[in-house]
Amino acid sequence: MSWNDYYRRRDILDTVVRRARRNPEAPLSIAEIPGATEEFGTEEKVLLALHYRWQQALSGRLRTEVGGPEDSADLPGGRDADHVDAVSRAWRKTCSDHATLRAVLDAHLDDHPPLRRAHEAQLRMLAITAGLAEPGEPTDEVTQVGNTLVGLMRTRASDHAAPRNPVGQLLRKLAPAG
Repeated sequence: MSWNDYYRRRDILDTVVRRARRNPEAPLSIAEIPGATEEFGTEEKVLLALHYRWQQALSGRLRTEVGGPEDSADLPGGRDADHVDAVSRAWRKTCSDHATLRAVLDAHLDDHPPLRRAHEAQLRMLAITAGLAEPGEPTDEVTQVGNTLVGLMRTRASDHAAPRNPVGQLLRKLAPAG
């Protein structure tokens, strides 16, 4: 792929996301986007390219928050660090920065098996990175752990977005920490 091809594909994906802001659940209508059909061919291929974009953003954020295996000795707590909070921060920040992209992918997961498989691989990566699963565990179990983790992160993110009840905040501060 040449740089011209790269920029053309990037611009098409930017247009898809920009148009999806109005209704992320709607079909992508790639025929309405100049060059999309010629470059990608199908909605599924556009969605896979969007998933790749999401995966790059999330992986970069995870690398910033957690570091790589070669960096683990240098992290506070070293190899014993709890990575659940770091993975949660990375995931929530990526969702915040790319809300429409995430909404488009979520809306189309059940319509395209290759997109579903890519999403499940990402769930496993999150579970393993968070230290909640090991690479040798059964794939279905690791996927479920990742799915549960994302569900909890979504719930917690929506809890943070909701206006806080001052009385509830005070009661939480007064309650003994477990």
